[in-house]
Amino acid sequence: MEQPLVSVIMGVFNQWDEKILRESVNSILNQTYSRIEFIIWDDGSHPAAARLVKKLTGLDQRIIVAGKENNRGLAYSLNECIRLARGKYIARMDADDISKPLRIEKQVLFLETHPEYGWCGTGAELFDEKGVWGKRLMPEIPQMRDYFRYSPYIHPSVMFRAKIFDENTGYLASEETLRCEDYEIFMNLAGRGQHGYNLQENLFYYRETRDSYKRRKVKFRMNEAKIRYRNYKKMGLLFPVGWIYVLRPIAACLIPAKILELVKRYEGSRAKRIESMDCLTGEGLKEMQFQAVK
Repeated sequence: MEQPLVSVIMGVFNQWDEKILRESVNSILNQTYSRIEFIIWDDGSHPAAARLVKKLTGLDQRIIVAGKENNRGLAYSLNECIRLARGKYIARMDADDISKPLRIEKQVLFLETHPEYGWCGTGAELFDEKGVWGKRLMPEIPQMRDYFRYSPYIHPSVMFRAKIFDENTGYLASEETLRCEDYEIFMNLAGRGQHGYNLQENLFYYRETRDSYKRRKVKFRMNEAKIRYRNYKKMGLLFPVGWIYVLRPIAACLIPAKILELVKRYEGSRAKRIESMDCLTGEGLKEMQFQAVK
């Protein structure tokens, strides 16, 4: 197999729905850009679920399945994938999302022609079992203030330059980063002076069901507060308003999951509506992008 330019990496843990898994994997195999390898790390899944992952090797010679019996978390899985990767670029993917056919091609073209950026993400259409219900629009060139509300990148849509993952840079694999390993690595890279970009196209389908808002346990929100504090301090963001956002995940513990769901659904559907309006006015999308990161 020829030397890949792009290594796509995916961590999988107990993905029981083979149809969803196959749809996700096939969305990468069917990209318009084909010079890839696809590294899939099984993170200690139940033997029955692990068999579904192993079956993927028969789909395409570009697929590499690896893993260990013990569950170590997504950050550990991605670090192992990065260790195996041979590509100049490393693209993320999740086992229940879908990449649109032009995603990899457009990200490669951008990074090849914009050496000043270490990674680039995309916008996404939000979907569940009923279909697309909203959109998520990310700031084109995230600034430090854009890290206050939440990560300014859709993690599984991002493509990195492999060279930024040296021996001192990778995902922080610890109990504190469970459920927020993406937020941590982007803050870490930004604190090191690295810069990212978001293509202003929806090149990704991001699965966000009603159950998604029930996953965050109190301990995960407490850990996120610790991650925010540590990284805001390194980034010089604690004062004057950073402290408020350190406490944001803790305050979220007091909000019922149903309310969080309603807020997220409203934001997603509003973004979809404004982007549609932008086709007519040319201004709606710019307004929504500005508001989304405040």
